[in-house]
Amino acid sequence: MKKLLVEFIGTFFLVFTVGSTLIPPGVGLFAPLAIGAALMVMIYAGAHVSGGHFNPAVTFAAWLRGRVPARDVALYWIAQVAAALAAAWLMTFFKFEGSAQELPIGIKAAFVAEFIFTFAIAWVFLNTTAPRQAGGNSFYGLAVGATFMVGGFAVGNISGGAFDPAIAAGITLMGLLSRSHLGIFLVAEFSGAAVAALAYMLVNGRD
Repeated sequence: MKKLLVEFIGTFFLVFTVGSTLIPPGVGLFAPLAIGAALMVMIYAGAHVSGGHFNPAVTFAAWLRGRVPARDVALYWIAQVAAALAAAWLMTFFKFEGSAQELPIGIKAAFVAEFIFTFAIAWVFLNTTAPRQAGGNSFYGLAVGATFMVGGFAVGNISGGAFDPAIAAGITLMGLLSRSHLGIFLVAEFSGAAVAALAYMLVNGRD
C-alpha cells in the first residue's frame, strides 16, 4: 500500500504540473523545465519506497528487466492512471473551461517522438537504478527528470511530450490530446519501454 500511495502522489504532481504549464495561461517555452523538475523531485521523494516510476511504461520496462514483481505491475498502473485522472479533473478548478486546446499533432511524427523519448527515459531509468549504481547514487532523479525535460524541449511541439501513458491519459481528459490519438500514444510508449528493457538486458544481462 505504501508503494501505491507514493506512486499516486508522484504521478499526481507530475500530471498536475503538465496541465498547469501547458493549458493557457501556461508558462510557454519553460513548460519542459517545470515538468522535468517535477519528475525529478518526486523521484527523490519517493524512490526509496516505490522505485519512483510515476510512469506505467517505466513500470513495464522494470518488470521486463525483472526488477518489479508481476503482481505489482497492474497495481502500479492503477495507482498511476488514477492519479493522472485525478490531476486532470482538478485542472477544471484552476483553468477556464475551454482554455485547453488540442495539440496540433501529426500522427506518424508523434508516434516516433513518443517512442524515442519513452525509450530514452526507460533506458536512463534502468541504467541509473541498476544494482551496481543504485546504492545511494545522487544522480538518479536528476538523470530521469533531465531526460524528460530534454524530450519536452526536443519534440514537445511534435507530440506534446507525454512519454508516459499516465500523462497521455491525463492530457486526453484535459482536452489537450484527441481521444482518437490516445491508443497511438500508448502503443508508442509501451513499445519504447519494451525496446529499452531489451537493449538494457543485451548490454547488461539480467542483473
